Amino acid sequence: MSRKAQSQWDFGELFPPEQTRRVLTVSELTTTVRKLLEKEVGEIWVTGEVTNLRAQSSGHVYFTLKDADAQLNCVLFRGDATANREFLQDGQKLLLQGSLTVYEPRGQYQLIVRALEPQGVGALQLAFEKLKRKLQAEGLFAQDRKRRLPRYPQRIGLVTSPTGAAIRDVLHVIQRRQPSLEIVLAPCRVQGDGAAAEIAAAIRLLNEWNAAVERQPPVRHDDEAALDCAVLEAGAPTDNRPLDLILLTRGGGSLEALWAFNEEGVARAIFESALPVVSAVGHEIDFTISDFVADLRAATPSAAAELITEGPFASRQFVASAGRRIRQLVRQRIELDRDELLQLTQRLVRVHPRRQLRDKLQYLDDLQNALLRCVRQGWRDQRTRWINLQQRLARLKPALVFAQRKERLAELKRRLHEHFRNGLLQRRNLFAHLQSRLRLLSPDSVLARGYSITTNVATGKVIRAASEVHAGQRLKTKLKSGEVRSVVEG
Repeated sequence: MSRKAQSQWDFGELFPPEQTRRVLTVSELTTTVRKLLEKEVGEIWVTGEVTNLRAQSSGHVYFTLKDADAQLNCVLFRGDATANREFLQDGQKLLLQGSLTVYEPRGQYQLIVRALEPQGVGALQLAFEKLKRKLQAEGLFAQDRKRRLPRYPQRIGLVTSPTGAAIRDVLHVIQRRQPSLEIVLAPCRVQGDGAAAEIAAAIRLLNEWNAAVERQPPVRHDDEAALDCAVLEAGAPTDNRPLDLILLTRGGGSLEALWAFNEEGVARAIFESALPVVSAVGHEIDFTISDFVADLRAATPSAAAELITEGPFASRQFVASAGRRIRQLVRQRIELDRDELLQLTQRLVRVHPRRQLRDKLQYLDDLQNALLRCVRQGWRDQRTRWINLQQRLARLKPALVFAQRKERLAELKRRLHEHFRNGLLQRRNLFAHLQSRLRLLSPDSVLARGYSITTNVATGKVIRAASEVHAGQRLKTKLKSGEVRSVVEG
């Protein structure tokens, strides 16, 4: 340490001895940071959004994983057998597993990716996404194949569990909005092993039942492998009216609980159904494969029942307000008829013979007054025209015109002489200026100042440098007055 100053003039040791310190190179520091990261952090899972994705020709993939406040450089090497590489796209939210390290040449830390999957999604969600892409490629989700629901359904098929909460919600809404709607229930399990097969079988069974009803009286399926069909209303069907649509529904739950509706067999049964299918599985945030394949997706079972009964419910409101609307239309019609009667009465008064005669007499008086006005106006116009002609004749007297033309001729003559004099003066000035310039540029003016021009007698070429002549050469020198001939001696 430096010595303390004893007074204001004692500054202590200005140059203290160098203290002992450890100095690292950049490479050593970077290596130390890398070892610390690999030791303390190591293998981790991290989630974020992919951006700046670029695939090199070498097969390695580089990208950045970011969130709202930070970003992380990532690399996926070609030799790593990483599944779900197709999810690696800009803007995709992913869950990555890898080892955190430092890329020493650039001094930046990065994640070497070993595994990836969509954010917050496990094996079931991966299977869901793969099946979704497969069926979408086959056209099962195409909008042009979606069918519109009948506006006034009379009988529907219901595929759900007879003991679940969904069926109670559906029945409650239908009882409140359209009590006359008949429901044919195809009971099935909606959760657990084998539930998907039962759901697909129930959809096909309802289609078969509907086809049989359209051909002949209802046929009961006694096969033990077939599902039992029942009508949830008062007794059995009163006629052989076919089904209008099929409602596939169940209450909310986890992804595992709803997985039966994500099976390919259920999706293809919905796609092959001859009847329109409404899918109402889970809550508003739940989406299943059956929702994408169905002709209509409802957020909840209650919402599905409201959509199905929308036509009759709206019509019920229309019928309830029909009486008031009819009375309003009758009053409007009476008012219109009263107005029309009043107009006809007024029109009859206007077409009465006495009224027409009075109108004609008044019109005749108007014509008479107009005729008198026209005569007086015509006389005034003719008088004004005569006065104007007199004034024009006075202005066009020959003596006056001759005097004006004579003055005009004199003015033009004066202007012509003036223009000629000005032009001649300009030409003289220009000539004198050019003559002066020519005199200044003339060789005679140069010779008059004491200069001379020497040329080769044989060729007439002007000599400008001593190197252009040689001994014995004959020269001619032109002066202001006369010429001098000479021979070069050296």
